[in-house]
Amino acid sequence: MSGTYRTWPRIVLVLALCLEAGCAFSHEAREKRHLERAHSYFDKGKYREATIEYENVIQMDSKSSEGHFGLAQCLLKFSDFPHAFQELLSAVENDPSNWKAQLTLGNLLLAGHHNAEAHERALTILKGEPSNVEAQTLLAASDAAGGNLPQSIAEAGVALQMDPDRSASYVLMAELKEKDKDLPAAEQNYGKAVSLDPKSVSTLLSFGAFYARQHRWIDAQKQLEAAITVAPQDPMPRAALARLYLDQGQKDMAEQVLRDASSTITDNSAGYRMLGEFFVAQGQLDKAAEEFATQHSRHPKDVAVTKMYIDVLLLQNHLDQAATLTDALLKNSPSDAEALTDRGDILTRQGKAGDAIPVLEAAVKSAPNSPVAHYHLGVAYAANANLGQAQTEWQEAVRLRPGMAEPQRALATLASRKGDMAMLVASSEQLIQIEPHSSEGYIFHARALLLKGDRAGAEADLKKAMEVAPRDSTVYSRMGDLRVFEKQFDDAAKFYSQALALNPAAADALAGLVNIDLKNNQPGQALQRVQAQIARVPQSSALYLLLGQVELRNKDAAKAIEAFQKATDLDRNNVMAFMFLANTEASRGSVDQAIANYQQAIQQNPKDARLYVFLGSLFEARGDWQQAEDQYQQALQVQPDYPVAANNLAYQMLEHGGNVNVALSLAQTARRGLPDLPNSADTLGWAYYYQGAFSSAISTLQEAVSANPQNATYHYHLGMAYEKANNYAMAKKELEDTLQISPNYSHADEIRKVLSGTPVTN
Repeated sequence: MSGTYRTWPRIVLVLALCLEAGCAFSHEAREKRHLERAHSYFDKGKYREATIEYENVIQMDSKSSEGHFGLAQCLLKFSDFPHAFQELLSAVENDPSNWKAQLTLGNLLLAGHHNAEAHERALTILKGEPSNVEAQTLLAASDAAGGNLPQSIAEAGVALQMDPDRSASYVLMAELKEKDKDLPAAEQNYGKAVSLDPKSVSTLLSFGAFYARQHRWIDAQKQLEAAITVAPQDPMPRAALARLYLDQGQKDMAEQVLRDASSTITDNSAGYRMLGEFFVAQGQLDKAAEEFATQHSRHPKDVAVTKMYIDVLLLQNHLDQAATLTDALLKNSPSDAEALTDRGDILTRQGKAGDAIPVLEAAVKSAPNSPVAHYHLGVAYAANANLGQAQTEWQEAVRLRPGMAEPQRALATLASRKGDMAMLVASSEQLIQIEPHSSEGYIFHARALLLKGDRAGAEADLKKAMEVAPRDSTVYSRMGDLRVFEKQFDDAAKFYSQALALNPAAADALAGLVNIDLKNNQPGQALQRVQAQIARVPQSSALYLLLGQVELRNKDAAKAIEAFQKATDLDRNNVMAFMFLANTEASRGSVDQAIANYQQAIQQNPKDARLYVFLGSLFEARGDWQQAEDQYQQALQVQPDYPVAANNLAYQMLEHGGNVNVALSLAQTARRGLPDLPNSADTLGWAYYYQGAFSSAISTLQEAVSANPQNATYHYHLGMAYEKANNYAMAKKELEDTLQISPNYSHADEIRKVLSGTPVTN
């Protein structure tokens, strides 16, 4: 019995050790199973499944070098280079002798132009594995990238000595010899590489590219055709052969190669998309649409094909067809950022910017790092008259992708409208860098310099624009504007005429010539000039708008109205034509007709705040102040910071017993937006008056009077503010000035009471 007791603790200890060993064995076994499954998935090309298994390994053992390396390899397959780089660092930190990870990291560093660091990785591997030929190749390649060609050639020679039967080493030596301008040696090494591995597609492509660079077209063609024979389902050789034909100007041959690819490569989306992409690159959108329609019918579940088809339809402005395909994508994948972006773009183009905004906001939420989504959201905001939000989105787009031209162009256009010189300079300089062979960046930059007073710099920019785009009429129009600014009217006329010769519909160039005619007191010549141009371009709304303006200058209001009406008939979105039409009718006493025209214009252009303001002004002139207020409020709903609407609404509220605090806030908004306009100073000063802040009222109203000393209302308001501040001498002066400027002023009786010493209550 006692023996049994003595034995028991030993048994307990043994059991405990066994349990510990069992747990350890279970943990190690599970990790091993995850690793085996990961390797198996990777070998079968199932990289997402492999990723999950490698992550399981790392979760069980955060120091597993093999797990981190495997995950890095998966991430490289998805082109997620930043995260792959971090995983490779973890792999080599946990096991510096993981030479495969070290080598992959070195090659990644070399691809990122970190030549010195790649060189050090190669040396580290060779120190541990002196016979590692891949590391020796990395060493040679990193020295070549660093500019040490002789050393690189010597190191490549060592790689060949290590393994004389390794094809890739001969390819590297061939590339180095070509850099060294030893073309016979380069050709010999390429030939040796192909003889060692005649089924290596990459080697055949490299050899073909070498011949192409030497313009040895037949030799290049043979190598590329051999690559196609080796790998008939690989898109790369066929794409290379098509490029070879394009380099020789043989577009028909290139197209035929890609047609063969389209029908032969049936399981690789990149392969059967190539023909459609070729048509897009060639600007043959009808052929591209036809090809992508065919591929979409053959591969209805291929999202890449569907998206390319949608892109082509959008380029053709076939919005309804594009919308049908986009909706089908979103039905299967509601959070697809690209599909959401396309849907939002379609809605914006259909004039439904309000509906587009939430769709594009969802796209940005789904893909916050998508510059395309941010750009289109900005376009929708701008179409909805929210320029502040538009600017924010465009700036985010360029932050994410500085080389994207569209948001830079949008920012430059916005800056030009706002007069924001700093933003205009920055955006135009970026545009020039992105698109050096386009005229737009130079034109924007010229405008910025001209506004800063640098005429010589502006001219240099415009000359550069002419150099890169000699057929762009806009450049000649802007050069004409510059010459007008310099009062060189004869030269200006020559540039405007050149613009019209290039583009008969260039209304800005025609306007420049017309203004010169009018300056020379030749209204008849101006009229004949516009009529002659309309005969050449009879469907131009912009030219009829100009005709109406010339008719007004010639004091023929009836013909002006006829021209403005024609302009609106041709383009229901020509807001300026509607405005001129309505204002001309109002000036002739046809206020009801003018109001009707503004209402019609608003139906066509409901997001243009100017229309509501002008309509409100007509109601105000007619004495219908309630209708006027309604229109100003509508304008502010469209564009909350629109200063003219804020100013007019504030004044109406002050004059007709509205909320003084709200009126003051509106007046402050107007003053911020129109800091140099005396009218905004007057409205703000009058709001201070009603607030009882007479000192602020006086200083602000003094600005209005100083800017426009002949405005009776400004003197009246300032006089009343002085009266409330008990400065009767100054009040008397300002009120007397009011009556001197306008003896029948609307508040004349009130002014006389004040001057007689009778108190007045407001």
